[in-house]
Amino acid sequence: MRFPLIAPAMLFLFASAGAATATTHIHINLSTQTMHVQSSSGSYSWPVSTARAGYSTPRGSFAPTGLQPMHYSRKYHMSPMPHSIFFRGGYAIHGSYETGMLGRPASHGCVRLSPGHAAMLYQMVQSEGGSISISGAPPRGHYYGSARRGAASNYAAPRRRQAYGNPLPSLFDFGD
Repeated sequence: MRFPLIAPAMLFLFASAGAATATTHIHINLSTQTMHVQSSSGSYSWPVSTARAGYSTPRGSFAPTGLQPMHYSRKYHMSPMPHSIFFRGGYAIHGSYETGMLGRPASHGCVRLSPGHAAMLYQMVQSEGGSISISGAPPRGHYYGSARRGAASNYAAPRRRQAYGNPLPSLFDFGD
């Protein structure tokens, strides 16, 4: 009568296999400036903002490397980055208070979404883990900030030195 012992073991294996695959899948489409999320709590599609002209958002497949409920970008004037999900160096998915720009390129390379959606996504990735894929090409003809047609690309200003001649810290400069 080994069957009563085998059945619970098989049930445990199937249950643990299902739990192991409960990962939040995040796909960002640069062409449409949208994020599609699949998780155990449901499926979602949200507008995002990725890199504007002169900057780039990395393409490829990534895993989250760090989560911070609130991060302030030292690289970009201490800009708030609520519910940051870092995935490649200083690149992150995070909330943005500039919700009027969602749906079109506007960032320095991070993936921005509304604060409410960022909080939901952060919670999903925190509880389930996550995988991130980014594909597509940014829409052509979108020029924001000081980048204009025919003008030079808009790049971040070079680092300045402090009054004492020491370079500003560049290690761990994360941000948008």
